[in-house]
Amino acid sequence: MKQAPFLFLLFAFYACTTVKPTGTGSSSQAFYQTDPPITQSLFDDQSSTISEENIRKILEGTYSLPENLRISLVKLESRQNQRSYYWNNETYLKSQQEYLDRFTESFKRSERVQQVSQIPDLLISSTPTFTSIREIAVRTQSDLVAIYSIHSDLYSNYKVFGKADIKAFATTQLIMMDVRTGLIPFSSIVTKEFQSKRMDGELNDQEASERIKNEAVLLTIQEIGEKINQFLKQK
Repeated sequence: MKQAPFLFLLFAFYACTTVKPTGTGSSSQAFYQTDPPITQSLFDDQSSTISEENIRKILEGTYSLPENLRISLVKLESRQNQRSYYWNNETYLKSQQEYLDRFTESFKRSERVQQVSQIPDLLISSTPTFTSIREIAVRTQSDLVAIYSIHSDLYSNYKVFGKADIKAFATTQLIMMDVRTGLIPFSSIVTKEFQSKRMDGELNDQEASERIKNEAVLLTIQEIGEKINQFLKQK
């Protein structure tokens, strides 16, 4: 009972010293005030080729493809092919032409595509950039430029001669760049594999391997072609 007066005084002291929030809630608002939203880059990137103002315009703007399209194809040669093949390799030349024909057929399936052509390697520098490719596409009066790269090889555990089966994989990358705006409205990366045995008439395992790698590449081009067709229907 002797502690009752002490507890009463402690309670009264606590009640008098407790800060109550005002009716406007200014103290709470000041405490919980959030930082302003970030609407542009805060990094000082001296190598940037797009201004902050244009970045905002691109991200906030709307985009649509022209109704009628002239398309150019550009092949970026992989280092693997540069090392492995020569221009007098008949198999290599035939396969490259087949890939080009498959891409051309894929684009021509769309009624919007009026023309498909390939930009010659003669016009492509050894170290091409998007800017240089775009300028070349302008010279060919193209609305879109489709840039593709193909890599194929055998799986490592199928490289040993003497095995009945040979298994290969291929990865094809393709982007489409709008020549007027420089935007890239479509991109795709597809990896496929193909497994087969050496066929009658093939002289050695190397010849069989090239055929099997080629089949894997064609599977990737087929899938990308289907994606291209769907994209052109929606856009």
